[in-house]
Amino acid sequence: MKNHRLSEFIHSDMERILQTWEDFARTIEPPALTMDDVELRDHARQMLHAIADDLATTQTSAERTAKSQGLGKRERADTAAETHAEARLLSGYTVVQLVSEYRALRSSVLTLWIADERKEYATDVADITRFNEAIDQALAESVARYESMVKRSQNMFLAILGHDLRNPLGTVVTGSQLIMAAVDIPPKYILVATRMYNSAKRMSKLVSDLIDFTRTHLGPGIPIHVRQGDLVQVCEDVANELRTSQPEMQIDFLAPNSIEAIFDGARIGQMLSNLAGNAIQYGNVDMPITIRLQRSDDDVVITVNNHGDPIDADELARIFDPLVRIAAESGTGECTSLGIGLFISREIVHAHAGHIKVSSSAQEGTTFTVTMPRLPAGFSSPATGRNRAGERAAW
Repeated sequence: MKNHRLSEFIHSDMERILQTWEDFARTIEPPALTMDDVELRDHARQMLHAIADDLATTQTSAERTAKSQGLGKRERADTAAETHAEARLLSGYTVVQLVSEYRALRSSVLTLWIADERKEYATDVADITRFNEAIDQALAESVARYESMVKRSQNMFLAILGHDLRNPLGTVVTGSQLIMAAVDIPPKYILVATRMYNSAKRMSKLVSDLIDFTRTHLGPGIPIHVRQGDLVQVCEDVANELRTSQPEMQIDFLAPNSIEAIFDGARIGQMLSNLAGNAIQYGNVDMPITIRLQRSDDDVVITVNNHGDPIDADELARIFDPLVRIAAESGTGECTSLGIGLFISREIVHAHAGHIKVSSSAQEGTTFTVTMPRLPAGFSSPATGRNRAGERAAW
């Protein structure tokens, strides 16, 4: 008996393999039934030829490792598996349907090869092993490309949604401000306008966080524009705003008279507002929220502490992950958060070359600690930095 290899079988019986695979593909609804034969076989033929050619060559252990780890991807064009994933996504396939195609492709080849009535092709364990590895590699490439495209589409949708929401929100804010400033309408309407204004501002903050979230996934990250300033003044303004919007909460602000630093004031204010807002949401209303600023020769440390229920260790590990809901039982029911605010806070801190951590216990409460350099790398020390009192700042 002539000992032909699996690679030869794939090349010579390509049409029979594709027909068996196509019969399965047409059982996948709804997309498959709307596609013609050419579309159904679009990249399967290319993948099978590539796999067969690979089986016909000797593969070293180093080459096998490099292939499994996807090394050299930037130096080559898209594979047939990656192109196949894009086509299937655009055709409406789910990732489950995509994976099932590879299962069917694997089954079509091996079943026909082993059951071949001509008995010309010997069953070789090494060929089967390498064939399975090749199918698994193609599957991994397809799923990775599919996931990447889905994430990009989702982020693009969120970015467009965020930008489109800004204009109507701006109209609501401006209109409610005009009503609030009126002197010739009943007080009850002023009260309604005030509530509209506060709600619209909260929505505007959420939209800003959403846009920043998409920036971190579609671009180089959150942009910052740094300049010299008094960090204490920026943080104190945030604390005062929170005291006005949350009069039922006690917010303590502890800081020296001034801390001169290089930073983006708007972004630091956004970061602190997110951390303090999280502390207010999950804190005990009978205990104060404490915002503290400290400085050393090189660094600035900002801490935000609340005394709510402690956070479990497994939740602490993923608390900065985006779109993760952290639930906490309170007197009014279950409080939930998408986690975008904390994620944005972490990205802002990283953009300032700093780091953020969180600790939580029943005794000490929950504390977010931000540490960042007063003078980021790449900036020269100012010769005459001055604080609010007009005195020369210590750098």
